[in-house]
Amino acid sequence: METNSKHPCFDINAKHQYARVHLPVAPKCNIQCNYCHRKYDCVNESRPGVTSAVLSPLQALYYLKTLSKKINNLSVVGIAGPGDPFANPIETMGTIKLIRKEMPEIILCVSSNGLEIVPYIDELSEHKVSHVTITMNSDDPEVLGKIYAWVRYNKKVYHKTDAGHVILEQQLKAIELLKKKGMTVKINSIVIPGINDNNMLQLAKTVSALGADVMNSIPMFPVEEAAFNNISEPSRLIMSRIRLETSAYLKPMTHCARCRADAAGLLGQDDPEISCLLKEASSFTNADLSQRPRIAVATHEGLLVNQHLGETRVLYIFEETRNGYRLVEQRKAPDPGCGDQRWNELANILSDCRALLVSGIGEKPQRILTNSGIHIMQMSGLIDVGLDAVYKNIGVRTLTKAESMKCGDGCNGNMKGCA
Repeated sequence: METNSKHPCFDINAKHQYARVHLPVAPKCNIQCNYCHRKYDCVNESRPGVTSAVLSPLQALYYLKTLSKKINNLSVVGIAGPGDPFANPIETMGTIKLIRKEMPEIILCVSSNGLEIVPYIDELSEHKVSHVTITMNSDDPEVLGKIYAWVRYNKKVYHKTDAGHVILEQQLKAIELLKKKGMTVKINSIVIPGINDNNMLQLAKTVSALGADVMNSIPMFPVEEAAFNNISEPSRLIMSRIRLETSAYLKPMTHCARCRADAAGLLGQDDPEISCLLKEASSFTNADLSQRPRIAVATHEGLLVNQHLGETRVLYIFEETRNGYRLVEQRKAPDPGCGDQRWNELANILSDCRALLVSGIGEKPQRILTNSGIHIMQMSGLIDVGLDAVYKNIGVRTLTKAESMKCGDGCNGNMKGCA
């Protein structure tokens, strides 16, 4: 299906006809760019990494449904931060799954630095994500080492040229695999005078050979407190030269609006009033957004949240009544083993539960349960405190996440409990 004609970022003719929305569900980032600082937020400020609020997957779905009633020409839903989507894979893939189920015809896209997207490309394809943007600022590791203060990959932090080698290797692999899945790939490149402005032509040659479709050369905008704050924005002459040279290899995008991570509306014409809808959605708990009346708890004795999901054999099921919270029943959890099947079975067992209170949980079950619409709350302490947090929207500052119970930390078991 041809979708570029309805995607304003990939077709300039769609810019004034079709609207897009970016859902800010991915706050964490796995790199530190020397031109980026995400501290500031103003509704009149348009640049990546900025958002007025961060949403959970269910909040994002609620916001999108509300927004689609206000914007009747909405054709594209994207995830572009404010960090990196794949430094937040549970939130990103959970959001994509929910949206694809509710809106099967909407165009889905993601924008990433490409460092950790590779493990999720098959899943992106499965949910019909058709457009992917990779921010790629050079194909020279030494130049990249000047652009990134650090790169965190596979739990290790890299600096300078080592950082450049790591991110470049993953970006090139990602482009190749994305194209094999038939996705449209756009390369965003931040042009930094004196750093990478003379490297753009070679970058265009490299990514063109891998099948990339579009190149968007973006002039760096100096941001207060960023490491490159003292470097001036490149001149129009420099940008014109770069776009002309790179156009010999890739179609240039010339209408970029430096979109925020919560951008909504026509490209370059974001409606400031929409930020009120965003903040409203961010104030709802998942309990407000789900018809599921109950909450599951991993507990030894029915008083405290004190079990890791992997060791739980029975879950206590609670619901809210006019006279307080009531223990409805105890449900047997699926037996250990069987991989993903165990957690998919648990999602079915908890189909009437809006949340799961647990002292610890592995990444895989968290992703599967979150994708099924179950909010995971890691904590320790009284069950009633956790129930209050979900049902009454009492701030999670009253909860204590049991870091010592986090899956994988000092585990001496045989891993069968979490399999």
